[in-house]
Amino acid sequence: MTDPQLVLTERVQQALAAAFGTDYADADPLIRPSQFADYQANVAMSLSKRLRRAPREVAQEIADRLSGRAEGARGDAFPGTVEVSGPGFLNITLSDDWIAEQTAEIMADPRSGVAQATPPQTVVIDYSAPNAAKEMHVGHLRTTIVGDALARVHEHLGNKVIRQNHLGDWGTPFGMLIEHLLDIGEATAVAQLEAGEGNAYYQAARAKFDSDPEFNQRARTRVVTLQAEEPETMRLWHIFMDATVRYFNKVYRQLGVTLTDDDIAGESMYNHMLARVCDELQERGIAVVSDGALCVFPPGFTGREDQPLPFMIRKSDGGYGYATTDMATIHYRVQDLKADRILYVIGATQALHMSMLFTSARMAGWLPDHVSAEHVQIGSVLGSDGKMFKTRSGESVKLLELLDEAETRAAAVLAGRDYDDAARTEIGHAVGMGAVKYADLSVSHDSEYVFDFDRMLALTGNTGPYLQYATARIRSIFRKADMAPATATGPILLGHPAERALALQVLGFGSVVNEVAEGSAPHKLAAYLFETASVFTTFYENCPVLKDDVDPATRASRLALCALTLRVLETGLDLLGVPVPERM
Repeated sequence: MTDPQLVLTERVQQALAAAFGTDYADADPLIRPSQFADYQANVAMSLSKRLRRAPREVAQEIADRLSGRAEGARGDAFPGTVEVSGPGFLNITLSDDWIAEQTAEIMADPRSGVAQATPPQTVVIDYSAPNAAKEMHVGHLRTTIVGDALARVHEHLGNKVIRQNHLGDWGTPFGMLIEHLLDIGEATAVAQLEAGEGNAYYQAARAKFDSDPEFNQRARTRVVTLQAEEPETMRLWHIFMDATVRYFNKVYRQLGVTLTDDDIAGESMYNHMLARVCDELQERGIAVVSDGALCVFPPGFTGREDQPLPFMIRKSDGGYGYATTDMATIHYRVQDLKADRILYVIGATQALHMSMLFTSARMAGWLPDHVSAEHVQIGSVLGSDGKMFKTRSGESVKLLELLDEAETRAAAVLAGRDYDDAARTEIGHAVGMGAVKYADLSVSHDSEYVFDFDRMLALTGNTGPYLQYATARIRSIFRKADMAPATATGPILLGHPAERALALQVLGFGSVVNEVAEGSAPHKLAAYLFETASVFTTFYENCPVLKDDVDPATRASRLALCALTLRVLETGLDLLGVPVPERM
């Protein structure tokens, strides 16, 4: 264990148990970074009423236990000093030797202090999930980016990650979409879909469906043959879907996300399960017929006039909806994929649906207590006017066009630098995608944020380019030193406050990665990386590395700190899916 905050939490809890009894061993020590010391523990304030003692008296008792002054205190030395301050705060300052020792351990650890999950879990992550009948737009950006970051983090921890791209690839609209394909010809339809013109394709089909009775009837008939999986209809469906997926893959490649065709698990996959879902729920009395529809009424959900809210499993006309497919999906993920944890990276607007789904699945016994199902709520992307991000004409912004613009703007930011065309294109891509992805991931996933290219692409502040530049600057140090970062191994010496602050900062990497996985909170990793880059900037400005007047031991130590910081930044950015160019 190298994270100072975790080490101190354990030691303070042991002191609590020794001083006041084992009933207090699990109390939260309330340890936070402090401007008066390295950390401050406020536990004495929270326990004073329970112990019926003054907070300062409680704090002194804990301090005596930690420092070894109390009778029966632990024999091993506390890794620093502890002082009682004010009405009962514990100010804790770690020793330089301890920090240097722990930093050396992280340097020797190829995982930089990130422990593997014990035991590893099977984590199913449902993310991206565009509608095959429409082109991808900015609304799909967050579900794709956040889900992919969570998948990367869980894999890094050693969990078995199963990605599920739950495409909207089935249902009644496909009757008219397939008939429109026949009308315009397969080659024309494929070209349009591969080019990402799904909206225009859909709108043309819909216009004929609404205005042409003969087309309308053909489309309705086609739905029947689709549901029956008639071979010719399925051939046409596959033509439509294959072209659409090729377009989706263009977006995924440009974004640099890890989704592949093997991860596609669309609505069509569950078509054969839907009747069985309804039958089983009805036979067991979990679903009942209400106004002709088959519904589950999960407890705790009410609508108008406190009437029970239905979770509709089968419509009154016999058709199935999202609830049917989602119940089949959760059953499959638990029974067949053996999930320990299921993350649904889906818009916040679906909160009620997801809550009713989880409750209904637990009623059915399909989501047992040992399996966690979580809705990772995704907030909206807003324009500068504070409204949903749209084009000037009021349409959704096409995702590919948005990403292309990010790369173009990034290349403009780099204009005037001494790069050839190939290097400028490569760096522009990395900076553009990094800017868009980091801007999203640096905000709590359930919050809204304003899409602003100027802010995203800034080389200062909490942005992707700032972090990319920080890594490039560290690499430039090693180019000047004519050595590889991996060969800089110290030993670590902490003579300057900026060296000490940087060493203390990198010690927290492992616990932050674990916190991201536990809380599905990539923004916490983004915040940590920004703070790390900021602390490194202070170090860089105050602690010369390669100057002639730096003695060899100090130079070796500072190069080692640079190498460790680089490794932490590059690993953390990779977990977020943010590319890191060699130069900027």
